[in-house]
Amino acid sequence: MKAAPQAQQRLLDLQELDTALDRLAHRRRTLPETAEIERIEARVAELRDALVAAETEVSDLDREQRKAEQDVDQVRTRAQRDQQRLDSGMVTSAKDLSSLQSEIASLQRRQSDLEEVVLEVMERREEAEGRVAGLREERTAAERDLAEATERRDAARQRIDEESGTTSAARTAVAKDVPEDLLGLYEKLRGQFGGVGAAALHRGQCQGCHLALNTVDLNRIRAAAQDEVVRCEECRRILVRTPESGL
Repeated sequence: MKAAPQAQQRLLDLQELDTALDRLAHRRRTLPETAEIERIEARVAELRDALVAAETEVSDLDREQRKAEQDVDQVRTRAQRDQQRLDSGMVTSAKDLSSLQSEIASLQRRQSDLEEVVLEVMERREEAEGRVAGLREERTAAERDLAEATERRDAARQRIDEESGTTSAARTAVAKDVPEDLLGLYEKLRGQFGGVGAAALHRGQCQGCHLALNTVDLNRIRAAAQDEVVRCEECRRILVRTPESGL
């Protein structure tokens, strides 16, 4: 392949711009804000699940408390009814009186036990409500952090995109100075060799693979016409000759 020396020189400018674009793309993909957002999103999801579990616990304890209070009311009502029978004087049999008094005493013990259950459930419910309140506050703080991190990430992306736009415009202008066949080869090699398709020959060393060329290869390049497109024998990238090539 042949191309004017000036066109080959423009490959170095093109490579520099492409490398800059690659760095910008890498910066955009690896913004620290992106990792921070992922971490906060995971925490928000964790808090959301914990909050659902805590709210469910409060709801369950509400039902448990209502059931315990209903049990207390039922026992209290029955005890009051028995006490009214006892106080009315309608029960005259000593055996019946003893049985009624025993039942009232049993109901009072049962009521006391059930009231203890109600108090215990109320304490558990209060603790669960405290956890709900704490989780809500923590979730609100995490969501605020998430919004701030997202804002910072979006601002950083915008700056990178603006710089990429300017660099892309410059690349388009430079690419116009490179013949299509040479540009096609350059793009193909860029895809094969980690984004670097052309490199300068500097003091006998390829700046693509950073290996020094042997004497035979250097002599071959010295003998090549100025418009001949030469390749590095080690990495196969396009090798651009410059005044500093050491030829």
